[in-house]
Amino acid sequence: MITSVNNERVRKVVSYVVKSKARKENGVFVIEGMKMLREAPVLQVREVYVTENFLKDASEDDKEILWRYGAVTVTAEVMKKMADTQTPQGVLAVISMYQYSEEEVLEGEDNLLLILENIQDPGNLGTMLRSSEGAGVTGVILSKGSADIYNPKVIRSTMGSIFRMPFIYVEDIPKMLKKLAGRGITTYAAHLKGKKNYDEFDYTKPTAFLVGNEGNGLSKETADAASEYVLIPMKGEVESMNAATSAAILTFEASRQRRKKVL
Repeated sequence: MITSVNNERVRKVVSYVVKSKARKENGVFVIEGMKMLREAPVLQVREVYVTENFLKDASEDDKEILWRYGAVTVTAEVMKKMADTQTPQGVLAVISMYQYSEEEVLEGEDNLLLILENIQDPGNLGTMLRSSEGAGVTGVILSKGSADIYNPKVIRSTMGSIFRMPFIYVEDIPKMLKKLAGRGITTYAAHLKGKKNYDEFDYTKPTAFLVGNEGNGLSKETADAASEYVLIPMKGEVESMNAATSAAILTFEASRQRRKKVL
């Protein structure tokens, strides 16, 4: 059992939690909780840590999973040091990062993509991945200026979708939009200058939605490179929509149209 917060393994895990550079250099990220561990692909799990208190009350199924991964027992103090949450759940794991290719994200005939430019809030980004999975999004494309998808706050907000949603970061979003156009994928920019409401378009064909930064929206260059502007109409005195909410509205409308078409 690890009892010291200064243990080398503990220090490494802490670095993965707090430093994006450490995560990238070692190709890992950290998850917390038994639910996330259950959803993690077996071959991606590198290390697992568990507290004595968790083990004492764990179900036989949970104990079997922890035993299978060779979970290392740590004190509550050590777990609190390693975890990103104020009240750790008692289980923490180091997971290998995913390496998706551009082709993996773009493959398929019925693309439904979400393109995110400079999304900064980790909670927003994680929520977007989660809602994207629910809406049937086939891949997420992020600008280099967006938050680190392996930030612990993003990981928690995905509620497991991080294990299933293909994604890539790209240097140049407008350049990517040209590539998508060449593949027959229509790109729709969520924009206040849109002349038509979001539910007036046909998204049953290959589609990509663009959502921009929480404060500034899409850059002019990116918005102008899209095939269409789409407007999410709002009542009252609301001037803009939360980025994660906008992404959910658009992708679930596409999901509704595609489901209706199948029926």
